[in-house]
Amino acid sequence: MGGQMIPPDEAGPEDVVLAWEGVDVVAVRLPQLADSLDHILAAMERRQGRPLADLDRRAKQEIVRTLEARGAFAVRHGVETVAGALGVSRFTVYNYLNRDKGA
Repeated sequence: MGGQMIPPDEAGPEDVVLAWEGVDVVAVRLPQLADSLDHILAAMERRQGRPLADLDRRAKQEIVRTLEARGAFAVRHGVETVAGALGVSRFTVYNYLNRDKGA
């Protein structure tokens, strides 16, 4: 997901501090959700072994289902980001999402 470990004394209010036996050991700074979406798309592309835009329609639909389950479309510009990665229009991504809800 692209998190970063930082010393616990440098943790801000948005960071997650991890403790061991009552002692703060490390803090984790999580990326913004929009950055996480880019990481998720890159990981999916690596797993497929080729650009997501090169996948067939069924594979793209499966990618959209997976991303929806992971909350990708709650991110601002999530549909646009996914559409760009898949090489399709926003309208197509919405069609994939609506098709699943109708089934």
